[in-house]
Amino acid sequence: MATNEQVIRALYEAAEVQDVQKFVSLFADSGYVYDVSAGRKYYGNEIGRVVDIFATAFPDMHRELTDFYVSGDVVIVELSLNGTHRGPLELPAGTIPATGKEIHTPCCDVFHLKDGKVQSFHCYTAATILLGQLGVLPNLAAAFKKP
Repeated sequence: MATNEQVIRALYEAAEVQDVQKFVSLFADSGYVYDVSAGRKYYGNEIGRVVDIFATAFPDMHRELTDFYVSGDVVIVELSLNGTHRGPLELPAGTIPATGKEIHTPCCDVFHLKDGKVQSFHCYTAATILLGQLGVLPNLAAAFKKP
């Protein structure tokens, strides 16, 4: 049987090659993905949308895995989401058209596993950095009061 770290590495590999079926197969029947920055949870076959959304927006998406922390059935991964925004990025608040800009966005993923299957995957993407890199926050400074 694969270790929990091996299961999570296989999950990232499936996302890299956009193998949605394999990605979803690594989850327990009751498993889910929680995109914390978007405030959205995905269950069942909808879990594959997480791969599709990023593959559509960033066809060259690469997840650079920097650190793994494993404690029993919990795996935490620090990574960077890297790619060029060449397609529409679907978010719960709306869709951002392609900007042609590159992203190198920090992310931290927390997984809970049981019997070799993912029970939960909480993705903490640095959304303000991502949106800034896409150029959709050009006037953020105007929102802050000057002392």
